[in-house]
Amino acid sequence: MPIYEYRCGQCEKQFEATQSVHARSEDTVCPFCQAQQATRLLSQFASKVVGTHKPGFSEMKAYDMLNERTDKFSKLPPVFGKRTAPPPMDATIGSGGPPSNPTDSSGS
Repeated sequence: MPIYEYRCGQCEKQFEATQSVHARSEDTVCPFCQAQQATRLLSQFASKVVGTHKPGFSEMKAYDMLNERTDKFSKLPPVFGKRTAPPPMDATIGSGGPPSNPTDSSGS
């Protein structure tokens, strides 16, 4: 069960209480004046990693998934990549493409 910090609304003293997560702050009784006017405070805490940080299983799994996705995306073509140049006009004449000179296609 977590330890919560409170301030009494009547006597203005701060105190700590070990309560369930589901406990309401309105039901908390001040140990000094027995009033039910406690306000829950935001607690400060400090954390320090001693020694080298060793990743846990969840971190290793996340890195594996990231590497797998990166490999999949590297095989895809670029979304906004360079456009390929059209084939030269000489190559399209023999393949039934448009003629190189539009005046020759009139039949005169």
